Amino acid sequence: MDQRIDTSLVRLVEEAKRFPMLTAEREQELARLWRDKRDPAALRDLIGSHLRLVIKIARGYGGYGLPLADLVSEGNVGLMQAAEKFDPSRGFRFSTYALWWIRASIQEYILHSWSLVKMGTTAAQKKLFFNLRRIKSRLAELEQGDLPREVVAQIATELDVPEGEVVEMNRRLAAGDTSLNAPMGIEGDSEWLEMLPDERPNQEARIADAEETRLRRHLLDGALKQLKPREREIIFARRIQDEPMTLEELSHRYAVSRERIRQIEVRAFGKLQRAMRAQNQLTRQDNQRLVAA
Repeated sequence: MDQRIDTSLVRLVEEAKRFPMLTAEREQELARLWRDKRDPAALRDLIGSHLRLVIKIARGYGGYGLPLADLVSEGNVGLMQAAEKFDPSRGFRFSTYALWWIRASIQEYILHSWSLVKMGTTAAQKKLFFNLRRIKSRLAELEQGDLPREVVAQIATELDVPEGEVVEMNRRLAAGDTSLNAPMGIEGDSEWLEMLPDERPNQEARIADAEETRLRRHLLDGALKQLKPREREIIFARRIQDEPMTLEELSHRYAVSRERIRQIEVRAFGKLQRAMRAQNQLTRQDNQRLVAA
């Protein structure tokens, strides 16, 4: 292991040990001091007491070939973001809230660092990238090569992703970070890149897809504005973000029951659907009037 990085990690662990675990009351006090008075000492103690959490989460992502010290550093960025946005009046623990920011920061760093997963990767690919190894291990599917059809179907169902995405990601991860310019064949007179089919959509398809995406985003943005702030936050957490939150987690965030969160989600989703249908109808009518004119 690189000596500089190893020393850096040791220093982070020693720093985490310097801060005691906080009681709920002391945590609330520190969070309020930072939120209301921007007290830097309160922020230092609040952040320091949760460095252990960052290290624990970072260790869970140690199988991606990246230095643990770098993962911890990225997790600390998420921890700082959580401290900036945390509202102690909600009544739940800071660690519950910070967990999501830490994970998101580490996952983004991993995605940007791995050349196998490009910028702009889909939500399905993100799910597979971070969960496929774990599920394969649980199913005892440790052999190299394509997965059996029934296993592909099971993984696709569990993660709610297309079966084709499961096959593709499994092949990517099994192949590793192999260069497309690597020679192939006994003579080595050709490269892997030359054998790949061009599956890119043509210009007309790209334009149509871009326009469809733009319209959907426009409709969704307009519909979301018609929801109340809490409804909008719950819909985003449950239906839009890449890693949906559970009813249990949201019940802690808003200090209400899981059933109450479910009711708000159902009501808000219904309002969202109606608003999007109404906006879509208006858009179609406007387009028809332009064509008629």
